[in-house]
Amino acid sequence: MTQSKVVVHTEPKLLAEAAAARLIVRLTDAQAERGEATVVLTGGRIAAQIYQALRESPARDAVDWSRVDFWWGDERFLPSGDPERNETQAREAFLDALPLNPSRVHPMPAADGPDGDDAEAAAARYAAELAEAAKPGHAELPHFDVVLLGVGEDGHVASVFPEHPVTYETRPVSAVRGSPKPPPVRVTLTLPAINTADEVWLIASGAGKASAVGLALADAGPRQIPAAGVHGQELTLWLLDTAAAHELPPTFRSLV
Repeated sequence: MTQSKVVVHTEPKLLAEAAAARLIVRLTDAQAERGEATVVLTGGRIAAQIYQALRESPARDAVDWSRVDFWWGDERFLPSGDPERNETQAREAFLDALPLNPSRVHPMPAADGPDGDDAEAAAARYAAELAEAAKPGHAELPHFDVVLLGVGEDGHVASVFPEHPVTYETRPVSAVRGSPKPPPVRVTLTLPAINTADEVWLIASGAGKASAVGLALADAGPRQIPAAGVHGQELTLWLLDTAAAHELPPTFRSLV
């Protein structure tokens, strides 16, 4: 049965440190159960703080990083190494400091990759890579232990934006054109793909996120507030700081 949980921390630094600690425990548990673990990474300021906290955690070596698969929830369709790419951020923040198996790191294609500037072909390439990693009986996607998602001020997650055609996508990976946030071209996992994960963690920091968080937890429609349309198969976890939790529905107010 799917469980939903909201956890509020007093400020961003504590939120980042707590999220990093939770992720270490979750990956360790997954490896104890299955011998490996899979996490889908996100981008953004609070994600960078989480990754830094993870890199600096004395408990990080509890995870066998050589047996962790890393995927991305979305990517800005820019050349490799561009500082705006989520991959670049994650590598600089923590991946380059860990003893990884490079074959288990799966960045989304870049605009200077084999598909050139064809974002649709890049999305199809990533979908094929996901399908290749899938276990028997799961034709399109591998097992996701945790999907990390930042929440935008408009309620978007990954690069699924409110009222955008991508909110209707049923394919696991989609190109996004006309993004309301720059750059205009992106590649993203879709809501159906995200919702296959055991756990989905929605992470928000700052007063600018409060309205979107409040609407999502008040059961807004997923086309208007995509964050309202994601859930884990086992757990949907909202990790917030006090500012982002300022407009929680009444049933959650005791957490603030």
